[in-house]
Amino acid sequence: MADEKAPEVDYTLNNPDTLTKYKTAAQISHNVLEAVRDLCFEGEKIVEICQKGDQLLEEQIAKVYKGKKIAKDSNLSKGISHPTTVSPSSYVTPYTPLVSDAAEAEIVLKAGEVIKIQLGAQIDGFGTIVCDMLVVAKKDSKDVVTGREADLILATHYANEVLLRLMIPQGLLAQGTDEEKKKAAAQKAPTQAYMSSLLEKIAKTYDCNVVENTTSWLFGRNEIEGEKKIILAPGNGVRGDGVPEVGEVWGVEVGLSLGSGKVKNLDHRATLHRRTTTTYGLKRPSSRQTLSEVVKKFGTFPFSLRQLEDEKAAKVGVVECVRAGVLRQYEPAGETDGSAVSRLLTTVAITKNGLTKLAAANPVDLEKFKSDKKIEDEEILKILEQPLSRSTGNKKSKSKKKTTKTEGAE
Repeated sequence: MADEKAPEVDYTLNNPDTLTKYKTAAQISHNVLEAVRDLCFEGEKIVEICQKGDQLLEEQIAKVYKGKKIAKDSNLSKGISHPTTVSPSSYVTPYTPLVSDAAEAEIVLKAGEVIKIQLGAQIDGFGTIVCDMLVVAKKDSKDVVTGREADLILATHYANEVLLRLMIPQGLLAQGTDEEKKKAAAQKAPTQAYMSSLLEKIAKTYDCNVVENTTSWLFGRNEIEGEKKIILAPGNGVRGDGVPEVGEVWGVEVGLSLGSGKVKNLDHRATLHRRTTTTYGLKRPSSRQTLSEVVKKFGTFPFSLRQLEDEKAAKVGVVECVRAGVLRQYEPAGETDGSAVSRLLTTVAITKNGLTKLAAANPVDLEKFKSDKKIEDEEILKILEQPLSRSTGNKKSKSKKKTTKTEGAE
């Protein structure tokens, strides 16, 4: 009996526990995102917003899968899957300054700039990451956003909605006869070149450009950069590989720019890192200490140096780790011409009923953004009308009753 192997755990979406863990992590990510949005006003320090976001993530994560629930799986880990980052207007990549870098610690939000907030939580290695964008306002301001910033936000919103619909496997939500459904399912999945061309059409409608090498990744357990990836507006020598399928979880990203969409590295310290699968005998004690803390706290998920116990020591210890390849550093990057950049990132699950947004920003309030531009391309409008998923169970009849009741009240 002692030699019997423990049954292999199914970590796919076929296991209801997997989806439950994803949804729990997603709810935490969404709740904290909304709380962090409420902190983003003119004059607020970015580093303090990031610190508060991480604190809120840790507090909410601590409340789930504890006591009896976690006793069933003593190996279950939980934590932050992506630290809170707040990227200024022209930044393409997530930005997380350090308290010990005096100049960057003093950077504050400016009214009118487009910022990007990114963060995430993970339960048992099932990570969800979400990114939202907003135009920084003065406190208590309820002004409608107009001009180029409104163009950028609206273009990104519609580009994101189109890309999400292009992620749905062919024929999955087809209606009509069995023959029509079979014909729809036999169609080839949209190519990444086609995806890029549609999003570029939307961007051009609003005088924007898709940010080069905007990448969506297949997610897995303890993995946010799987084997499959979709790359929009790929640069020279860059290509994506893979088609979304039922049973998969993806991080779907859209990034647009009011400028060229071209990217350059910024003259800032890399503060966001992630452990790799490389092993190496580190020589310095400070390096070994840093790696040990990273493995214990973050596993293979991204982290900020400010999350480590001794930030200054981590700045030293991380150098050999990066050089040896046991840690990867994310280079800070921004628009080449300094123009405003947007970004949305949504964690989605693809099931037999369609696409489910697990961790997503709230839909853009179209009443708060006014532009003199609008989409008129029939192909794009047709895609936007398509549902993300089919309704299941008795929800339809319940919804019908509720609608009738509302109409009667009016």
